[in-house]
This record gives sequence, C-alpha cells and structure tokens, in this order.
Amino acid sequence: MFKSGVGFLALFGLGWWLLATSAFDGTARLVEVVAGGAVTVGLMLAARRLLPSSTEGPFPADRRRRFHQINGLQWLLIAAIAVVCARAGTPVLVPPLVAIVVGLHFLPLAAVFEQPRLRVPAALLVAAGASGLVVWLTDGPDETVRLVVGLVSALSLWGTAVWTVTGAAPSDESDDESDGRERLLR
Repeated sequence: MFKSGVGFLALFGLGWWLLATSAFDGTARLVEVVAGGAVTVGLMLAARRLLPSSTEGPFPADRRRRFHQINGLQWLLIAAIAVVCARAGTPVLVPPLVAIVVGLHFLPLAAVFEQPRLRVPAALLVAAGASGLVVWLTDGPDETVRLVVGLVSALSLWGTAVWTVTGAAPSDESDDESDGRERLLR
C-alpha cells in the first residue's frame, strides 16, 4: 500500500508543510516550499528503494472495509469543520481542528494495519491541533496558528515515514537483533 504508507505520510506531510510555509512571504517561502518538496521526494525514493514489495497478497476485505469507513468518516468530519468554520467566520480554526481529526483517525488505523506505532503520529497531530487552538485562544496571529499546526503536523508525518523506512530497511545485524528491534518498533 504505497510502500507501507510512506508515500501517503510523505505527501500529506508536504501538505501540512505548505500550510506552515504560508506564514512566510517571498523568497523565504519559496525556499521552504522547495525544501519540503525535496524531503517528500527523498522519503518516497527511500521507501521505493529500501522497503520490500508487498508479498502478502490483497488486503483482506474486512480490513479494507474498515479502512474505508475510517477514512470516509475522517473526510466527512473535515468537510463539516470547513463548512462550520467558514460560516462562523473563523477559517483559522480549520487547520487545528483538522489536525485533531486526522490525528484521531490514526488510532483505529493502528488496529486495522496492526501498527501500534501509528499512535505516535496520532498523539503528535492531536497535540499540533491543540497547540494551534491555544495560539488562537491567546489571540495569536492567524499566521502563527498555521505555522504551529503545519510544522508540527508535517514533522510528525515525515518522522513517522522515516521511522517506517529505517525500521524496515535491511541491515547487517543478525536476525535475532533485527527481530528484537522490529518488535520494539511495533
């Protein structure tokens, strides 16, 4: 599934990064956008090169159905957040609330994919959203809300992608040592 989800993590990380860079203007933003693109491409190339191709066959129907239910609910909530915030005249709240929803969606996905480590980006994205809400509640500028939420969200998704690539990459260690490390990552 897009090389163990690294492609999705990298691309959505880029989306959050672009949100963060919207706090800047001119050359600074251009440099940040290019840097984010480079990180994304680098992660996807690393996944392609280092991660094994899926040999487990198709995703079981019941787990695929659960995955679609979780993602469908996530997108419905995101759409509702966008509509409610727009009507309330508070579009600045969209990113923090979306980060919370996206973070929470990782919790059931951790069970679906049997990847408990997905709880880490779940917690970090919820923290990113909560941090953005705190900035807004303390009358921080909209740019700071976007910067905080976007930066923490991007780094957490990219960090999870790096963790996935480095945790699954072949090494010169003995099988016993790598099996132990793999168990720790789960």
